[in-house]
Amino acid sequence: MTPRQTRHRDRVDAARPRGIPEATVARLPVYLRALHALQDRGVATVSSEELAAAAGVNSAKLRKDLSHLGSYGTRGVGYEVEYLVYQISRELGLTQDWVVAIIGLGNLGRALAGYGGFASRGFRVAGLLDADERIVGQEISGLSVQHIDRLEDVIGEHGVSIAVIATPAGAAQGVCDRVVAAGVTSVLNFAPVVLSVPEWVDVRKVDLSIELQILAFHEQRKAGGPDGASGLNGRPRGLNGSPPEPVQYVEAAE
Repeated sequence: MTPRQTRHRDRVDAARPRGIPEATVARLPVYLRALHALQDRGVATVSSEELAAAAGVNSAKLRKDLSHLGSYGTRGVGYEVEYLVYQISRELGLTQDWVVAIIGLGNLGRALAGYGGFASRGFRVAGLLDADERIVGQEISGLSVQHIDRLEDVIGEHGVSIAVIATPAGAAQGVCDRVVAAGVTSVLNFAPVVLSVPEWVDVRKVDLSIELQILAFHEQRKAGGPDGASGLNGRPRGLNGSPPEPVQYVEAAE
């Protein structure tokens, strides 16, 4: 384990006694997004009910989540938006800049590189890398794409904290191994594959096809569901949405 990885593990261990549940951590960015929208509208205070509605949760859950941050609001007034933004930002580590490298500059990687919301949320993209010689040297959002052979150099030169992997599935694990060996301890994975990493490395996976399949499940349920349930036209639906073939019953021979 490198000194950088050791420091990250120590920070994680030090944070554990605070006891903030992972589910709460996952909702904090949603609250922060809603709060930023309130700030843009010039709203100074917000009730738990209003903030919960904006975030898509119930108010009791929101109050419990925010209590883990030591924020309880003021009865009859609510939460001070600016201070709550600061509290959540501090808890998420967004009061400092985090350096990001994006690896894989296909269509998805290019879209990520061109996303303007990183800088305003505390993330600075400092490196773009790809293995395709036709892409290397191209300029995307003010940065020149470098060859994947320079991966370790880019991580070291810029102090990359987070690696975004947007490569094809077959290349993702090898790239992940290299970024971890170079000292990166946080990975955002867009490749359609499960990455194997040491216990001190945090991986977040974003799989658009899985999300679409989950939506397809809910669409199917709205239409009547599988297992012979009725579709929108009152008839059972097959796997492709068409009526299933009729079942023929044959009596068994004596």
